[in-house]
Amino acid sequence: MNETYLYVVGGAFLLAFVFGAVGNKTDFCTMGAVSDWVNMGDTSRLRMWLLAIAVAILGSSALHLAGVIDLSKSIYPGPNFTWLSYLVGGFLFGVGMTLGSGCGSKTLIRVGTGNLKSLVVYIFLGIAAYMTLRGLLGAFRVGVLEKATITLPQGQDLPALLSLNRAILAALIGGGLLAYIYSSKQFRSTFDYTLGGVVTGLVVVGGWYVSGHVGHVAEDPNTLQEAFVATNTGRMESFSFVAPFAFTLE
Repeated sequence: MNETYLYVVGGAFLLAFVFGAVGNKTDFCTMGAVSDWVNMGDTSRLRMWLLAIAVAILGSSALHLAGVIDLSKSIYPGPNFTWLSYLVGGFLFGVGMTLGSGCGSKTLIRVGTGNLKSLVVYIFLGIAAYMTLRGLLGAFRVGVLEKATITLPQGQDLPALLSLNRAILAALIGGGLLAYIYSSKQFRSTFDYTLGGVVTGLVVVGGWYVSGHVGHVAEDPNTLQEAFVATNTGRMESFSFVAPFAFTLE
């Protein structure tokens, strides 16, 4: 177990290092992708962001279909569709990253380059996230936001919701995104856009592999139950925006 723990943590660190280096070089940023499109009509960074999504969808679906990982064992496809939490959380995240001059990943990259404003953003983002997970705001989240829930018997992942084969759905969504992304001559002419999108998508796929395959223990010797080593949820995880800030501060 200790050896597996080191492999998972080491793999996560290596993937994060690669993402940070490439993200810094290519200026990959969720807010930047949206603001360039809205303010200047430039969709290049938006296409880079969508390319990351396409690669992540195709790569993670391939791992799932090959039996390397089981995506149903992550926290995301659960049956409780907490729609109000998604709306409120998404709105606050959008406002917050605008005020903070970037999304969570961009904040981390800027902290690494010595930006003190981003260090302040990082600390307060982590505090607010921890309060929402387990502190003062957690009571409001559980008692109010998560009360607005729709229970979906088949789960809330798209293959279950649409009753479609995962491979077909991944090919349709991923292929459609790739066709749109590379329809832009400006995007095709700048290698950094492809580099940022492909590497970010592969980092997400790598996160699923490290936590869902390398860190998977069929039977924990202590509990005699299936376990995923070195994850905060106790299930397989990949990279996300906010909760890791809280756990890092902890």
